[in-house]
Amino acid sequence: MKKFKVGIIGGTGMVGQRYVLLIAGHPWFDLAVIAASPRSAGKTYEEAVAGRWAMDVPIPDCAKKIIVKDASADIDEIASSVDFVFSAVDMKKDEIIALEEAYAKRECPVVSNNSANRWTPDVPMVIPEINPEHIKVIDFHRKRLGTKRGFIAAKSNCSIQSYVPALHPLREEFGLKSVLVCTYQAISGAGKTFERGPEMVDNCIPYIGGEEEKSEREPLKVWGMIENGKIVAAGKPSITAQCLRVPCSDGHMAAVFASFEKKPSKEEILDRWAKFSGRAQELKLPSAPKQFLHYFTEDNRPQTKLDRNLENGMAISIGRLREDTQYDYKFVCLSHNTLRGAAGGAVLLAELLCAEGYIEAIH
Repeated sequence: MKKFKVGIIGGTGMVGQRYVLLIAGHPWFDLAVIAASPRSAGKTYEEAVAGRWAMDVPIPDCAKKIIVKDASADIDEIASSVDFVFSAVDMKKDEIIALEEAYAKRECPVVSNNSANRWTPDVPMVIPEINPEHIKVIDFHRKRLGTKRGFIAAKSNCSIQSYVPALHPLREEFGLKSVLVCTYQAISGAGKTFERGPEMVDNCIPYIGGEEEKSEREPLKVWGMIENGKIVAAGKPSITAQCLRVPCSDGHMAAVFASFEKKPSKEEILDRWAKFSGRAQELKLPSAPKQFLHYFTEDNRPQTKLDRNLENGMAISIGRLREDTQYDYKFVCLSHNTLRGAAGGAVLLAELLCAEGYIEAIH
């Protein structure tokens, strides 16, 4: 098959670096452009990330000598030379919205890691195994923008990737009613390593700006429906969240409490988890885990250090399912926040969009 030429907007940050690694070895995608802020523009990628390369493997050879473009000033050049871009920029919300729309209006599809457009009503926010049908709203989104190829699609917040996949196979059949979740989120979610975030050594911080609101609201859009050209959020379940930053390099854990209209048995829950797969598995997308949900029977699993890289960091780990005195059930989930939760999830979304014909290889 003809490969897709890909650009990364915001390629010098931690998520951007993860994109570089994932695309360097990707069977469908070729890395054609890296763009960032004006201070990095004009440098080779190797020079631009010197002293702040945060990955645990070296910079791929295919990226080292790429001359970094200015994400804002070079839009016309970038948009005309790639089939689509990944967006992982660090800017104010209104600036991100304007930048992503500028690319889309130049007929360049945008797959965004940013939160800025997640609540734009005609922008799909997709976890490919859960709500792949939401990409159909792109037809309406293009009409609004006046484009033929250009659009914006977003992946959801990294924190909900851990617990929403476990709740999804139970939601409709058993009537998911209410959810309480506490997330324990790695420092890479803040774009930091222990060297660059020494305040996290031997420490937990009980606040992550905006994270609790995202954790409570975003699942309802993921579980929503397309109506009159917009995605209308689901009315239930009710979700309350508390989010903590913990001293782990990678991996977001969630302690989940859930109640149902029709309480399932433990055996029914385990059966639904074991059998669940989605459109990503059906299409055999390159980044899709073969088994999306993995349940551990050991009392002390999943563990962040042991299990975050399960199936190349794209699977969800679950454990400790048991009945609760206040809710029907409680359990623990784990996902890799910069793989499934960030760059990897966006790459999987891009694969879905390519496989379903929303992105074409034209360059």
